[in-house]
Amino acid sequence: MADSRCISCGRRKGRRVCPALAGSICPACCGTKRLGEIACPPDCTYLATARHHPPAVVQRRQEREARFLVPLIHNLSERQHRLFLFVQSVIVRARPSALPPLTDRDVADAAAALAATLETERRGIIYEHHAASLPAQRLEQDLAAAVETHRKNGPASLDRDLVTVLRRTERAARAAAEHLVGGDEAYLDLVEQTLRHVAQQSGADESQPHGAGEAATQPDGAAEPGKTPGSLIVP
Repeated sequence: MADSRCISCGRRKGRRVCPALAGSICPACCGTKRLGEIACPPDCTYLATARHHPPAVVQRRQEREARFLVPLIHNLSERQHRLFLFVQSVIVRARPSALPPLTDRDVADAAAALAATLETERRGIIYEHHAASLPAQRLEQDLAAAVETHRKNGPASLDRDLVTVLRRTERAARAAAEHLVGGDEAYLDLVEQTLRHVAQQSGADESQPHGAGEAATQPDGAAEPGKTPGSLIVP
């Protein structure tokens, strides 16, 4: 195995057996492409070792992300957890086709505009607030269309929960650059990564990285036995 070439890069020596690629892989490709370019099976020994003993830089990043995420979801009710995952999944699904590309500011502005519209409606006034940028306006429309069915079929208190979730999304998207690495798309990157992790934990198909499993797409559905509905798993 030491004399074979890495099945991924074809340059370095393949020193590890990669069950996903069915060949030998070099440690560099194994470490940098794991769960990204390579769909690692959950029983891979190198994946398990990395999760239990991540490099210091990865561990620091994970700790920083956890400090950012925990206050964001703190005190959310079960339904608000589901709605939060649902809203984030809509945001992430809109990302690949957005032109110009979405930024965290667009996410914050879209969430704020829709929250303001719902708040105004709860006061008995029909007035649609709109975000400033074109990407934010399109995202706002996607969010509004996605939640409308649930609003029609849900209880009156659902709007209050939606406002809570949207305002927390707005606050997090505005604060991400200060607390996370990733520039003006730090929040988007974190949300996409987190939803992918939720999907893996729930047994969802990894070929659909922009979904978040049952909990994200059906905020009012029943939970699986033994699972807390809408729980956001910090990766």
